Amino acid sequence: MATKLWQPLPVPQRRQPAGVAVAAAAAPLLVLLAVAFFCYSPPVAVATGAPELVELTLLPDAWEKGAVCLDGSPPAYHLQRGFGSGSRSWLVYLQGGAWCNSTESCSERKTTALGSSKFMELVAFDGILSNHHQLNPDFYDWNKVVIRYCDGASFSGDAEGEDMDGTKLFYRGLRIWEVIIDELMGIGLDEAKQALLAGCSAGGLATLLHCDNFRARFPKQVSVKCLSDAGFFLDIKDVSGERFMRSVCDGVVHLQNVQKVLPKDCLAKAKDPTECFFAAEIIKSISTPTFILNSDYDSWQIGNVLAPNGSYPGELWSSCKADIRNCSSKQIDVLHGFRKKLVHELKVAEGKSDWGLFVDSCFTHCQTPLNISWHSPSSPRLGHKTIAEAVGDWYFGRSRGVKEMDCKYPCNPTCSSQLPT
Repeated sequence: MATKLWQPLPVPQRRQPAGVAVAAAAAPLLVLLAVAFFCYSPPVAVATGAPELVELTLLPDAWEKGAVCLDGSPPAYHLQRGFGSGSRSWLVYLQGGAWCNSTESCSERKTTALGSSKFMELVAFDGILSNHHQLNPDFYDWNKVVIRYCDGASFSGDAEGEDMDGTKLFYRGLRIWEVIIDELMGIGLDEAKQALLAGCSAGGLATLLHCDNFRARFPKQVSVKCLSDAGFFLDIKDVSGERFMRSVCDGVVHLQNVQKVLPKDCLAKAKDPTECFFAAEIIKSISTPTFILNSDYDSWQIGNVLAPNGSYPGELWSSCKADIRNCSSKQIDVLHGFRKKLVHELKVAEGKSDWGLFVDSCFTHCQTPLNISWHSPSSPRLGHKTIAEAVGDWYFGRSRGVKEMDCKYPCNPTCSSQLPT
């Protein structure tokens, strides 16, 4: 049986009654299998058939280096070997799935596949992971790896703590990253002629955090680039005026000790290392060519960062968060403000000549791992290109300046209501 990793996102509770800690209030958000991804069955039929199910590979010896999931179980990945002209090309994909920022939320998370390999199963490779030429024209024949996410800190922590029941909690995302990449280098990644590090959501943030480290593992003549999908989380005030996302990230940064992967120049000037955990700061330091894929109206951020439950009275935002078509004109104005902030923070990426952008105005989140959004008749288009075509043109240099920025919602007719939210 394949793991169903792409789940409809339940709306979390933002606040508890007065006196309850912020970390506890955030816990329901963080333990959800939020935006994990791939095994969703799209509503549009695909002529080439079902995606391939790929076996799980465990690394039982990784414990010797302290590289374990939250519960101490071994880390894992899925590998689909490339073929033909793609046999020496590698796509390494980092799974997403929110974060845990407290002992309580990490304790709960370790009883799921996002905190323990004991619960991991097969995964269906779809979208950018598909091995069908029609669905994935540029990367279908590459070696493709999905690194499973089981640390709760975007593969960046290095610490340990104590669970609610007195057993240990292992915050070892950085060690998991290092051990699995070392493993892959030993089975062919070291001989790659070209490589792409990618990830979605929390995995998209991890891609930015590890991009230059990934590049440094290869000779200069190897083409190495990075692709961050829906990993550009904003440090903004929610509709009540509080910085809920900042409180979440602050818990992650300090609980799991992620400073080792944060940009040194940012840490040198920041009053709080949490500032350096946001993409807007991370991208200033990345030297490797990177492609940013994001929505101006990221459905996960609108529901969990901009208008988390508890930040508004009654059901005021519930209908809007569920479907952007239900938003009032005043709510749309607030969403336009979110877009304005994102566009402003992406100016850094826009100014880098070897970077790429595809920022659409669709109400969606994570667009690389599903055929319907990656490359299909229902895919969003900018400049008459699907996401797959834009990424391919950027990676292979077929088109100069692949930087596509959409206009305000609802201007783009290719934004289908069938896209995942």
